Amino acid sequence: MNGLGRLLLTLVNLYEIIIIIRAVISWFSPDPYNPLYQLLIRITEPVLSWFRRLIPTAGIDFSPLIVLLLLDFVVKRIIISIFVG
Repeated sequence: MNGLGRLLLTLVNLYEIIIIIRAVISWFSPDPYNPLYQLLIRITEPVLSWFRRLIPTAGIDFSPLIVLLLLDFVVKRIIISIFVG
């Protein structure tokens, strides 16, 4: 795999970690004015909000799980198939 493929996989892995961190922090009712938490929201909310509109929450927000599964099983496989052959 060339450098671009590795870079894309690294960025997807980093985004997955950011989503996991946001999900874990949300269990502890964080301070909404915390700059780090606001950064996590700005980075993840565009993707998560799109999935929240598609999937009703019913008290539990499954959008982080859905995004993580899609990133892992779809996006990574596409990147690997393009750059490996």
